[in-house]
Amino acid sequence: MKIASRMSRIAVSGTMLVSEKTIQLREQGVDVVDFGAGEPDFPTPENIGQAGIRAIQSNFTKYTAIGGTKDLRAAIVDQHARELGSKYEIPECIVNVGGKHAIFNLCSALVDEGDDVIIPTPYWVSFGDIAHYVGARTVFVHTREDEGFRLTAKMLESAITPKTRMLIVNSPNNPSGAVVDDEEFVRIAALCKKNDIWILSDECYSKFLYDGRRPFSIASHPEFKSNVVIAGSLSKTYAMTGWRIGYVLGPKEVVAAVQKLQSHSTSNPASVSQKAALEAVTGPQESVGQMLGEYAKRRRFVIDRLRAIRGVRCAEPGGAFYAYPNIATSFSRGIRDSMDFSVKLLEQAHVAVVPGEAFGTKDHVRISYATSMELLEKGLSRIAKFVGEL
Repeated sequence: MKIASRMSRIAVSGTMLVSEKTIQLREQGVDVVDFGAGEPDFPTPENIGQAGIRAIQSNFTKYTAIGGTKDLRAAIVDQHARELGSKYEIPECIVNVGGKHAIFNLCSALVDEGDDVIIPTPYWVSFGDIAHYVGARTVFVHTREDEGFRLTAKMLESAITPKTRMLIVNSPNNPSGAVVDDEEFVRIAALCKKNDIWILSDECYSKFLYDGRRPFSIASHPEFKSNVVIAGSLSKTYAMTGWRIGYVLGPKEVVAAVQKLQSHSTSNPASVSQKAALEAVTGPQESVGQMLGEYAKRRRFVIDRLRAIRGVRCAEPGGAFYAYPNIATSFSRGIRDSMDFSVKLLEQAHVAVVPGEAFGTKDHVRISYATSMELLEKGLSRIAKFVGEL
């Protein structure tokens, strides 16, 4: 059977591989603690769910405008302006089928075959494959663990070439939790503007910041508006992963191109999900602060427990809900790399983590603490025992 050659450019998501193995073990009756899932363990807030139910009851179940309802786009623009200081208009917003869809559409609309796309490491697993799918060459810029994996303009300078078309920035970062300093983000944007490079800013975790830090968007600086596109998502902020609602903010020409692509692929996002999303954006916001408060407690517990394990290092995550410990000292004790570590940890200690190879590094694993304190205690105890017995 002949499969299109473009499919050879991409690989199965590393996070999905772990998920499938975890499911197999659970089907065999194994008690697996899953630290691999990158989604909130909280339910979708009641008011948001009820808005979806009302949409069904009122028969709001037909096609909508391809780019989402005008009400929802207006609400997204208003919220982004109010909370993050941007100045977008409704034609500069389009609603997508989740944040990943927003990123895929932006890369498809802005990146040509043979262009360079700069991706800082560690990176979210799909960035590289999406760039490869559209025919781009990925240029990886390695951030430093001892600097908290924070990206700087200086790191980028030597990676820029005449073919550089886009820089993808994910802050707070999945998997490391690193947050680009606000002033540094401005320097990065100035460097990109000078070199006519698009910045794709993935703001998926923008509201989950610790230690009193306020959310920041590079879109708050209007001087960079012509070369900045925002990919946003409601999935993590409002525990709406399965509702599949994301959005793009950017110049009208970019949004029009994304809409053209969307008209021939997914068409409109689900109508019921859009009504739920409208309530999420315009309704009470207490649930966001409540989730952040719980994540902050879990972060402290997880980081302290990991650092107590002999030989394990872990940079302090400034946002999101992941820890990215360095487990390289285990490699000389019967473990070849982080993939081998993850497989043996799952098979022997029944704890699921994601190997660093999925994110562009070899010495780390990703641990999601978007789960209960009970499971965090159980899983981290198993990890400590596993490492101690190597």
